[in-house]
Amino acid sequence: MEFKNVAQGSYEEILIEDGFYVLKIQNNGISDTQVCREINKRYIQFHFCLKGGGKFIFNQGNYALEIAEENSLLLYNTKMDLPLHLEVSPNSSIVSIVMTLRKFHSLFSDQANYIPFLTDENKEQKYYAQETISPAVAVVLSQIINYNLHPTIKKLYIKGKIYELISLYFNRSTDADVEQCPFLVDEDNVKRIRRAKELVIDHMAEPPTLVDLAKEVGLSLKRLKEGFKQIYGDSVYSFLFEYKMEHARRLLESGQYNVNEIGHKIGYSTSSHFIAAFKKKYGTTPKKYVMALSNP
Repeated sequence: MEFKNVAQGSYEEILIEDGFYVLKIQNNGISDTQVCREINKRYIQFHFCLKGGGKFIFNQGNYALEIAEENSLLLYNTKMDLPLHLEVSPNSSIVSIVMTLRKFHSLFSDQANYIPFLTDENKEQKYYAQETISPAVAVVLSQIINYNLHPTIKKLYIKGKIYELISLYFNRSTDADVEQCPFLVDEDNVKRIRRAKELVIDHMAEPPTLVDLAKEVGLSLKRLKEGFKQIYGDSVYSFLFEYKMEHARRLLESGQYNVNEIGHKIGYSTSSHFIAAFKKKYGTTPKKYVMALSNP
């Protein structure tokens, strides 16, 4: 598993199996950032944009394909390499699945003709497809991007979710858009949960109560709690804690604020409370974290 910062965002590469890996790309800044990686013609690529957007650049900038929020892009070409050169828009989250064609065939070997680009007439051709993400796929993408698990089981969790994601992507039945969770049966409810997440982030210094939050997004308290857990893998306030600590870490790395200022920005009345919370999350104090950055 490889993790590195990309401008005001992050890039995480997770190896699922030999010839099969996942990229988690996030840009939390205010300007575009770029992610580049070599990918040869043996691989098929699936890109899913949960929020924001981006642009895939090909042939030294002579050709581009855009990916918009809640859309997917499939890239496959046996004639030429398709290296990843992605311009990620601000406030964007993208999950990419890259696997060899051999590995992909092994997933559907009994039903190859069910997949359009695996048919005999297409298997040696290029294949690009753009589609809108179904609510079911959006839920799984959110779970891949936002999870709060012990490090020892993260890879297993991601592996399971990626297989689930691929299954849902190719599910063309009339029930494909039905959510796993009973009350997440349409996109409107999923959007209400997302709106709840946005509200607690926008007001992280003084977050609303769960009761007020439920009223604001038009859900019952029970549905808010259960839906938030289903989509984001954590309770509202546990999710907010994780977000606040990550935001604090980025502010520390920027070097523009001191510990007191950062603690105040994310809602801690005293620096000692912020320091204790940061240490709980990262195992070190904010000051020691900054010192480690300057002395790698």
